[in-house]
Amino acid sequence: MPIVKIKGYEINTIIIKDSFQRRAVNFRNGIIKTLSKIGVPENDIDIPLNLIAGKKFPATVSWYVDGRHLYYSYSKSGKFVENLYVVHRVIEAHVNAFLKGEKAPDEFINEFHEEHDISNRRKEAREILGLEHDTADMDVIDKAYKNLAKERLCPESFLQPGFCHWSAL
Repeated sequence: MPIVKIKGYEINTIIIKDSFQRRAVNFRNGIIKTLSKIGVPENDIDIPLNLIAGKKFPATVSWYVDGRHLYYSYSKSGKFVENLYVVHRVIEAHVNAFLKGEKAPDEFINEFHEEHDISNRRKEAREILGLEHDTADMDVIDKAYKNLAKERLCPESFLQPGFCHWSAL
């Protein structure tokens, strides 16, 4: 089982080879049970279950605390159900730290707080960068951003020796 470090916690990932739907439902119920420990009602929790839990899809969870929209997603594992397991473990680690007094309420909320329209803003940003709307590779995004910055700050028509210096910008 590979270990990944997410949000300051080491999470053991698992490889699931069967019973994808059943396990996805178990992980979903585990997330709901974990969030209920801090008083989040089940009606305020949204965990979309993928109909094909054995395929590669991101797992997402959103919930409300004190009128704030909290959100977490994970998509680096091979299957939706494995991503949901990681989401469950990350949320469980943060809730346990909160219950032990290791995290203040504001710290917990800030870890997961997200604006409602953030996914649309991410899509728009990727379009501006000339990338597919679902690109998640930060190296690719970083490179596209740097290329766009070079184009806007130093157009090719001005690229003459000594004309455009990054230090002057």
